[in-house]
Order: sequence, then C-alpha cells, then structure tokens
Amino acid sequence: MARIVRLQASDPVKIDPATWPRDAQGNLKPIFVCACGVSKTFPLCDGSHKRCRDEIAGQDYTYDPTTGERSPSTPSTSSDATNSIG
Repeated sequence: MARIVRLQASDPVKIDPATWPRDAQGNLKPIFVCACGVSKTFPLCDGSHKRCRDEIAGQDYTYDPTTGERSPSTPSTSSDATNSIG
C-alpha cells in the first residue's frame, strides 16, 4: 500500500521546541511526525493514519486533501511535484 503525496512547499517547516506540548509538570510531551502523508497538520501527525489501516498491500491510493476521501490510483510517471513518502 502506498499513498501519493503532492508537496507544494518549497521551504522547510520549523518545529520550535518552545511550542511543544507539555504535561501538568511542565515536562515535554512526545511529538509524532506524520509518516502516512495524509495529516492535515503535516509534517505533524494528527491521527489521520487511522484511515490508512485497511489499505491493500500493493495498491496505490490518493486522498482528497479537502474531503479526505480515498481512491485507488496509479503512480505518476511524469516529472511533476509528486513524491512518495514511506
């Protein structure tokens, strides 16, 4: 199972430790980086990967960025801005 992710940004994403979540004692809480490519808060995980759990091995998928709807797809062979993550 693979997902096709189109990245539009041309700059890095700054992850500032000052904005990291903390627990009641002020200790830093873990931050999870998105590995599925469908997070609405990419590059941070928002739990969207749960929608990917029933993907079929060997099948590529595209997720609509607005609705989150999944559809089977064919990998792009052109030299556009499509990147595979994972």
